[in-house]
Amino acid sequence: MGKRGTYLHKNFILRITREEWLRQVFTIKKYYPGVPRRWERGGLIFLARRSDRGDSFVGYGVVGRFIEKDDLKGVERQECERMRWRGVIIFDELYRFEPPLPLKETSIAGLKAKGKCLHGYPLTEEQAAEILEAASNLCSIIQV
Repeated sequence: MGKRGTYLHKNFILRITREEWLRQVFTIKKYYPGVPRRWERGGLIFLARRSDRGDSFVGYGVVGRFIEKDDLKGVERQECERMRWRGVIIFDELYRFEPPLPLKETSIAGLKAKGKCLHGYPLTEEQAAEILEAASNLCSIIQV
């Protein structure tokens, strides 16, 4: 948090550890975060995953809305409670990078945060723009 309660970041990295969760995100356009962040409409969420070339961005989404766990119903709420997730991010737009974009080929290569420490990592507007530019130069960006 910045001065007087303002938030400085609305763009984040989420590192997905399981292949099934990655498929789920791209299928249902939802992600269930366990990290406490202020997920804002229009924010960019860069999805990262470990690959044979190291941690790589596999895509990104534009936040449509975030629904708190307490506002969910039935099975979805029960699953959030069981897994200690905070709610659900619903993406307005979702894009996949083919092939994945290795983090080491982006402007954030020098970050001290590595591996699981990337999960929930905040990005500035400039960093987000630089990642998108690197992706457009090195990958196909496919809307899901």
